[in-house]
Amino acid sequence: MTRKVSSQIALEMPREQAWEKLRDLSLAHNYVPGIVRTAIVSEQAEGVGASRYVYRNAKSYIQETVEEWSEGDGFLIRLHRGDKPAPPFRRAWFRYALAEYGPDRTLLTVSLEYELPWGGLGAWLEKVMEKTVQATIRDVAIAMKLFYETGQATTATALKAWKSGQKASRGLSSPGS
Repeated sequence: MTRKVSSQIALEMPREQAWEKLRDLSLAHNYVPGIVRTAIVSEQAEGVGASRYVYRNAKSYIQETVEEWSEGDGFLIRLHRGDKPAPPFRRAWFRYALAEYGPDRTLLTVSLEYELPWGGLGAWLEKVMEKTVQATIRDVAIAMKLFYETGQATTATALKAWKSGQKASRGLSSPGS
């Protein structure tokens, strides 16, 4: 069964400005936690068919290829390694979408659609992994907000500080505080 996990966050900038950052496929390492480098590996840098490698370290990468492109609104990328799906998935796509959200604000939606192999075991793992996947997708959305609004690559420290600040502003405390 295909699962879809999404997260939304408000960007404090007009949609056109957010689109100029989103459309640059070479920037992923600035906002995807755990990605250290991005390389465009296709002749075209944007649009359907544009492809990039996102590296977790010097040798470990996932290939991402644009399958849908909606100018000014977002795109859908397929996660893979050559002709095969990106491990551990049977199939996986990531969607980035922008929408108007009031004056000089944009709503960013990031979604991962995925399916694991292994039949019943894979279906069980999808359920077990759902909260972890949701937290990861939420972190991508927050990190994109931080990068887009500051122009600075989002570090793990900055991401943690932002999340702690959100808890504090809602009167919540972190475990152990």
